[in-house]
Amino acid sequence: MENVRLNIDGTIETIPKWDQAALLACLARQIELAPDYTLRSFFRMLANYDALVHLNAFFPDLLDQFRRGPDDGCRVAGIDWLVLEKTVEMVGFPGEPRLDIYRRFTGWYGEKSVPIKNFQVDMLLNTEVRLGKLRHVIFGDQVDVFEFDTVFTLFELVEGIGWELGFHGTPRECQIRR
Repeated sequence: MENVRLNIDGTIETIPKWDQAALLACLARQIELAPDYTLRSFFRMLANYDALVHLNAFFPDLLDQFRRGPDDGCRVAGIDWLVLEKTVEMVGFPGEPRLDIYRRFTGWYGEKSVPIKNFQVDMLLNTEVRLGKLRHVIFGDQVDVFEFDTVFTLFELVEGIGWELGFHGTPRECQIRR
């Protein structure tokens, strides 16, 4: 199956904005981000393809924040880019072991992960978005964490970013200053 390319102008290559059936059919396809794809590009995509907004209850409010945000200068000192990652973690040993699979959307500064929960969406809009690796954690052992190349689907990108940003509600007056 071919990849789906996400463009910086918010379009999905080969999927017209009006073709909701084609959009839904590509949710499980692997994505490729255009060079210089930013969080602003992501929100432009949501604005272009309104069916995607229904995938996460937080999107209407987040889109409103995006639309009210400034057109440029939306970067935070100390965050070079944003990364969507996957984690597969074996937990529950001893006892009933289980496997948790989740996504994480975080900032990066050099080689260090930086939480973004204290920043409003409009403060991060011009920050580049990248696709990260899959981390495999065995029974909480942070020493033996394995990292692998992986793929992300359109659904994983939309839901992963939406879930993380849905918890960003700190009033601007309480923002961490750098």
